[in-house]
Formats: sequence, structure tokens, C-alpha cells
Amino acid sequence: MTSYLGVQVSDPTLQNQFTQVELRSLKSKFTAVKNEKGKVTIGDLPSLLVTLKAFASTFKEEEVAGLLAQSFPDLTVDIDFEGFLRVYLNLQGQANAKSGHSKTASAFLKASITTLLHTISHSERALYVAHINSYLEDDPFLKQFLPLDPATNDLFDLAKDGVLLCKLINVAVPGTIDERAINCKKILNLWERNENHTLCLNSAKAIGCTVVNIGTQDLVEARPHLVLGLISQIIKIQLLADLNLKKTPQLVELVEDNTDIEELMSLAPEKLLLKWMNFHLGKAGYEKRVSNFSSDLKDGRAYAYLLNVLAPEHCNPATLDAKTALERATLVLDHAEKMGCKRYLKPTDIVEGSSNLNLAFVAQIFHRRSGLSTDGKKYAFAEMMTDDVQTSREERCFRLWINSLGATYCNNVFEDVRNGWILLEVLDKIKPGSVNWKHATKPPIKMPFRKVENCNQVIKIGRQLKFSLVNLAGNDFVQGNKKLILAFLWQLMRYSMLQLLKNLRSHSQGKEVTDTDILHWVNKKVRSMGRASRIENFKDKSISNGIFFLELLSSVEPRVVNWNLVTKGESDDEKRLNATYIISVARKLGCSIFVLPEDIMEVNQKMILTLAASIMYWSLQKAVEEGESLSPAPSSCNTCNATPDASPAPSVCGEDESSSIAGDVSSLTIDDAASDTTVSSSPFDNEEVTSAGGE
Repeated sequence: MTSYLGVQVSDPTLQNQFTQVELRSLKSKFTAVKNEKGKVTIGDLPSLLVTLKAFASTFKEEEVAGLLAQSFPDLTVDIDFEGFLRVYLNLQGQANAKSGHSKTASAFLKASITTLLHTISHSERALYVAHINSYLEDDPFLKQFLPLDPATNDLFDLAKDGVLLCKLINVAVPGTIDERAINCKKILNLWERNENHTLCLNSAKAIGCTVVNIGTQDLVEARPHLVLGLISQIIKIQLLADLNLKKTPQLVELVEDNTDIEELMSLAPEKLLLKWMNFHLGKAGYEKRVSNFSSDLKDGRAYAYLLNVLAPEHCNPATLDAKTALERATLVLDHAEKMGCKRYLKPTDIVEGSSNLNLAFVAQIFHRRSGLSTDGKKYAFAEMMTDDVQTSREERCFRLWINSLGATYCNNVFEDVRNGWILLEVLDKIKPGSVNWKHATKPPIKMPFRKVENCNQVIKIGRQLKFSLVNLAGNDFVQGNKKLILAFLWQLMRYSMLQLLKNLRSHSQGKEVTDTDILHWVNKKVRSMGRASRIENFKDKSISNGIFFLELLSSVEPRVVNWNLVTKGESDDEKRLNATYIISVARKLGCSIFVLPEDIMEVNQKMILTLAASIMYWSLQKAVEEGESLSPAPSSCNTCNATPDASPAPSVCGEDESSSIAGDVSSLTIDDAASDTTVSSSPFDNEEVTSAGGE
């Protein structure tokens, strides 16, 4: 099969703004400048941009320089290719406005992209600070530092220790981080800060944030655009958390009949919020349709109609009759405050069309008063459409894993994989060059047979990777067969996981890693600490109390587990405490995992395997680096990965770890006939075991 590898951009939303032809052309021009000068600065861009067709007839070089100077006072600052793409989109928007040919269809997406430039508005920063002051004011540790002043650097100073970001993640998705694992002291050393930020980044991935280009050092230094970008994602997840049928089944009222409920389930939360807004605007008699959170809301009229229908008792006739948009926006905020919405915005924020601030405001209105009733028949049908607990958990795991790879953002696995595109992207991530992009069709796809073509290519690649695909065809994906989709995604995730481990074994001579090898490794590591714990397989019921995995974590990094916090794991409550602690400690080390406490308590074989493989990968990666006398943190990878810049303090027995790396990495010999569920003799058993605390 002919392979074709396109230009990949880590930010999926940014990549979606360009075709591959455009990306290749822009990459070529950017690289030419870089090759000539060794680097590209902001000052190099004007002469480059005016040569592009999009700007040649619109701007002169001096005009481009002037526009860039507004956002980048220092023109000597280096810029990477993704930064160049964002500058291109920002300038394209200004070019469209200048020529009068605005592309309304993509205005919302491009508006959200330009906020990723290194200039984030003071209004957005003030919103984030107000949100933090409101939700964390009673936190036992942080209350001594609150409230923060948005006019100062209080936010960035406090973010440097990592405690604030970890706590904010727990506000957005309660229980994500076991707060016992957070290093909470007024003064933290560098390693403790790194551990907090590593825990933060891996936990952020586990709730759906995109953290591809953020490392712990960025957060330790509190680089404003990265800190604010991460905070904005966390707050957005919190604000939109209830915009799904599972949390808010009353949303079924937004569709006319049961056949539309499936489409409703596939909508991204932002799109669902717009649908909700338009539903009420239609009832209120508003003639226009709101398609974005920026330009369509600038005049404040949509807000006036929305609030009048949701809270008529506070209706002010003067709002719609206001002479200026600013006056109307002021009355809108007064109305919202009377119905219990906190005043985070200023009237100018509405008039200026800030998409992030408007989205936050609409979400706040939805939470305060959704205006939805319950249609008995629709409600019952919606409940039938929701997945069982186990299916929901697996869908969540695979969705978060896919999003952590930097592919097109996935909102609902069962709906978003049906055109095959996301699966092709994931395959290309874990097996570069495997996808023939010339034979793939990018969404939106109107012709059903194009979806089948994409999915057929997915099946074809799966067979080349030796997946078990009996009775599975591309049309099964198109039809949304949940059981088969989950089975395929598990094989995809497991393949990625085992390949990462295989790639660490520089002397493996191409031999594969199996589940059995991981099982032998974890047992050997625990035994090396002088512990008697042992598991027979990844379904071993003894795993449920959490003790074995805590001993495993302690064996790879002795100081990471505080045994004073560990319970005996006898009751369900004790098991949950241990399980939540295991997950947070593993993420604190640098493991990127999407396991839930229930997966450990109920001994979910698949999730237990991913947890074990992640810890194994982190340990071997650390040993490789120490063996090579390198100081950089483990490279980023997914499923079983360490986050960039996320290396914690060196092991107290790092020298021993380094000396035994040949045993851990190169002497893995695979017995293909070995069961993946039962312990038998293993090459690990022949490895030299050093004193407790090391290998």
C-alpha cells in the first residue's frame, strides 16, 4: 500500500482550519526561511506573509509589520510553525474584514483560534481570576492566598507551585485528583513543584484537556499564555459538564421527535448550548438564528430575548428599546444578575464579541435556569438511549485516549468514529505512514459510500497490524455498532501500548512484548522490594484492595507513596481510598492513564493492564535515561506515557536502576505460547535482583 504522511499539527482545532495542501505549502515557505536564517522570528514574518496569495493584494509589508507589532511588541521573539499558523489565521481574518469578504461559516472556529496567540485579553484573565476566587475561596490551603487581584501577577505567582491548578481540576471534575497526593506546603522545592505539575498535566488530560505543547517547566515558570490557556480549558469543561443527556435528560425537549435524539447525543457541548439558546429564542419570537458566541451576540438583542423568556419576572421593556448596544448589554447583565448569575462580564465584553466570555455567560445562564421541562415519552426514550455503566466507562477511556493523541477532537466515540476519519488519524499516530491519505475523505462527508471507504481502510490497516477482526467490516463502524467499535479501539490502544514498550527495548531484535511480559515484570518489581504480594493475572481479585499496585509504585519510586495514607483495603470505602490514591500517585510520577477508581475496585482486566503497562513504561524510560546519563524528562507518549518535562526527583537508588537496565530492557524474550492470564517461567526470573529499594 502506498503510504502518505501529511503535515501534522498538535492542536487538532488548528489543523482543521487548513487543508493538507495549504499546510504543505505554508510549511515549505516557513522551513525555507528557517533554513536560511537558522530560526524564524516575528520580524521575519511580514516579508514572508506578503508573498502569500491570501495577502499579496490586501496588505503591504509595512502594514503587516504594524499589525504584528500590536500583538508582539518584541519582533525578535522566535516563533514556531504552529505560532506562524495562528498569525496567518489572525491576519486572514483582518484581510477578510478589510476586503468585506468575511467567511461566516468558520468565524467561530477562527475566533477561538486567535485567542491562542500570546495575547489573552484582560477581560478573560479577570473572568478566570473571578472564577477561581469564587470556587476556591473556602479551600483549606488556598484560602490564605485568596482573593487574587486580576490586575497583578497574583494568579501566575500562585500557579507556579501547581496546587492551584490541581485544585481547579477537582472543581471542574470532582474526585479527579486525590488531594492527599498533592504537595501542599507554602514553600516547595523544585521536585515537589514538578510532581504537582506532572500530576496536574496528566489529570488535565484525563478530563479532556489538550496539553500537547505544555510541559511542567512551562508551568513552573508560569508562562502566562500557557497557564491561562490551560485554565480556560479546565473552566470550560466545568461550565459545559452538564450539557449531555446523561446529566441533563431534559435536553430531549430540544428535538421534535425521537429519531433526532441520536443526533443530539453526537453534538459537542458548545453546539448543544447553541441549540438550547436557539430553542428558547425561537419560542420568544427572535427572528435570527445564533450560530456563534461572538458576532451574533454583539448587539445584545439575542440575550434580551433569551432572558425575557427564561426570567420574565425580571423583564425590563427598556432593554430591547435601548439606543446603543452598550446600553442594552448593561441592561442584559442587570437582568442576569437578578436571576442569580454572577457578574463576571462587562458590557464591553458583549459588545466586542468575546467568544470565550460569551460562552461562559450563556453556560452560566443555562445552569441557573435552563427553562426545560420533561416530556415523559421523550424522557423515557432518552434513558433507553444512554449506555450501561461499563460501556460508558470504556467509551470515556477511549475518548480521552484519542484526544490525548492530538487527533481531531472526539466528543462521543460511538458517533464520531462513524465516518472513519478519527480512526485513520489515530492509526497514523501510532503507526506513521500506515494511512493512504489520498484514498481518505475528510469530514464533513455527505456521501455515505465515502464514509464506508474510510472505514474499510481502517479495517484493512487493522488486519495488517494483526488485529482480530472476525466478522467486522467497515459498515459496522458506519452503522455505529458499539460492541464492535469498543473491541476495535481496545486492540488499537493495546497495540499502541505494547509498541511503546517494545520501542524501549533497543536490543529486542524486533520481538514483541506481550501481556505476560508485563505481568512478569510487575511481579518481579514488587518482589525486588522484599514484598510477598503477587498477582496470578490481571483479573486477580486481590488487586481490588489496591495494595499490590501501591507496592509496585513504591518499587519504581520509593518515596512517592506515603504509606501513612494507605488503608488495609478491606471495606469498599477503604478500597476506593486506595484506588484514588493509586491513580493520582501514578499520574504524579508521569503516567498518562485514563483509569477510574471503579476499574481497580472491580478489577477491570483491560484497565488494569493499561495501568501496569504505564508504570512499566515510566520505569524503563527513566532507567534508559539514567543509563545514558541524560537529564531531560521522559518524552511524551500516550496510553503509557510520561509527560514532557515531567520527570520527578531521581530515584534514591537510581544507580542500581541504571545498572540493571540491560536486564529490564534487553533481555525480554517472548514466549509466544505463554498465556496472558497465568504466570509461568519468565526471562524476568533470570534477571539479577538487587537490594530492596532498587533492582
